[in-house]
Order: sequence, then C-alpha cells, then structure tokens
Amino acid sequence: MRIRRRAALIAVSAVACLSAAAVYATTSDTDETVAVPVPDAQVARYCAALHARLPQRVSGLPRHDLKPRSELTAGWGNPSIVLRCGVPRPAADNDSSADAVEVDGVGWLIEPQSGGTFRLTTTLRKAYVEVTLPKKYAGDVGPLTDLASAVKRTIPEGV
Repeated sequence: MRIRRRAALIAVSAVACLSAAAVYATTSDTDETVAVPVPDAQVARYCAALHARLPQRVSGLPRHDLKPRSELTAGWGNPSIVLRCGVPRPAADNDSSADAVEVDGVGWLIEPQSGGTFRLTTTLRKAYVEVTLPKKYAGDVGPLTDLASAVKRTIPEGV
C-alpha cells in the first residue's frame, strides 16, 4: 500500500513540476505558452495601452490569449503569431549591419530563429515589442502592417 501511495505522490509531484515549468516555456508550433516579459512600470503602461488596441485579426487570423494570460502577450492563428510587449532591448539592436525593415512607420529588427521562424522587435520606441512569426508566415509583412497602427498609437518613439 505504501509503495503505491509513494509512487502516486511522486507522479503527481512530477506532473505539477512539469506544469509549472511549462508556464515559462517559449512558443512552438503546438504550444500556446509563452514567457511573459517583466518590464518596469512605465513600459508596462505602454504595453497595457497596446494590448487594448491590438487588432482582433492579424493576416486574417483570429486573436487569442496565450498562457499565462497577460496584457503583455497576444497571439493570432495556429501556429501562433506571438506578440510580447516589454521585452528587453535585443543585443542585435546595437549592430548597424543587422537586418531591419520599416513597415508603416514602425521599425523592426529581424532575427532569424531555429526552425525557420523569425523574431521581429521594434526599434526606436519607448517599449520594445517582439513579434514571432512561425515558419508558415516567414517573409510576410502582413502581420507587421496589421500591428503598426496600434504600436504607433500607444508606444512613443524614442529610446
């Protein structure tokens, strides 16, 4: 009897630990969990304003909440186009030869990731907004076009 109880407790503990760890995982094609940024108070206010103005559709894909639910994150479609607001300034932002693009008045730093995904991070704004495009949407500026208006209205230019 004791061995079975111990095995059950170990199994339950393992599941609890894995569930807690999943909260801090990054998004993949099948996982709707993202790491939530931890910005300072002013940046968090910009991000809350952005969250309220984010479009319900990006590239025709419906918006949905990610896990854990936060005003600092949003997703569209499956696999998800993921937005995280309040991320740290990317190191590549200091590299004048880094790939970048301007879409509807918003500058974005382009960083290829593993598996064919791309991470795009705003430049020259008071808060950094990161958008991860799954391989399926790589090379498509449609998501950035759909997000530009909300970014321009809620996050002031400057560093």
